[in-house]
Amino acid sequence: MKIRKAVIPAAGLGTRVLPASKSMPKEMLPIVDKPAIQYIVEEAVRSGIEEILIITNRGKGIIEDHFDHSFELEATLAEKGRHELQQELAGLAHLANIFFIRQKETRGLGHAVLCARSFIGDEPFAILYGDDVIIGDDPCIGQLCRAYDEFGLGAVGIKQVSREAVKKYCSLDVSLIRDNLLKVTDMIEKPTEEQIISLYSILGRCVLPPEIFGILERIPYGAGGELQLTDAMAVLARERSVVGVDFTGKRYDMGNKLGILEANIEVGLKHPEIGEGLRQYLKELAGKLSAPD
Repeated sequence: MKIRKAVIPAAGLGTRVLPASKSMPKEMLPIVDKPAIQYIVEEAVRSGIEEILIITNRGKGIIEDHFDHSFELEATLAEKGRHELQQELAGLAHLANIFFIRQKETRGLGHAVLCARSFIGDEPFAILYGDDVIIGDDPCIGQLCRAYDEFGLGAVGIKQVSREAVKKYCSLDVSLIRDNLLKVTDMIEKPTEEQIISLYSILGRCVLPPEIFGILERIPYGAGGELQLTDAMAVLARERSVVGVDFTGKRYDMGNKLGILEANIEVGLKHPEIGEGLRQYLKELAGKLSAPD
């Protein structure tokens, strides 16, 4: 069954990147000249997603504005002959059918996904975490959609991470299917040192069957007193297994200050307008850093 719908949870408070996120949602922090969430929406669109629900909360109306027309700005650009930029901005309102809903209480990622139940209905759907920008030639969520289509099982985007990082994410029980596909039969959210199963962790992307909603409704609130999506996916993994896709592409954690800087530098180096100038600047800076005092 074709994956037509996607959910982007974007209701987090962004406490790890304060004070920048006090007045601007972390999802709107720029990577060179586009906000992070635009990269995520474009990834979904490139993967054939037709309808997208962005889950926000109070103070994040700027996200909705970004994917709407700005007629004054577009008219000004047209008057100045900047037609290419005017068309690019106008196109943001037509990337996909984009809908918005507010999560009235910040009660965890599982709760945010549960808010999307009426939007999704009875079909499989994609989840793209609002914190994670993944850039590559083959869109990450498209890789997961293909895995779901082949196996008929939930699919999760996974990578091996450091032992310290896995304690902040989740740890997976995996076995190789073939190539970059692994069978996942269990997972633990934010494991202690003794609970670590492997260094494979879910990073920002899932394709799940609609049964996940029933699981979310019956499981207890978990780590941090929140309804954890990982706990619900663990039930799926134990009952039916899920497919882990060790995806291609580079992931940037936009809820992390270093991740934001890495994204801007690496994307900036490939940018047609500033790439060469940034490369020269970094070479000069590296020379100064390596020079003896």
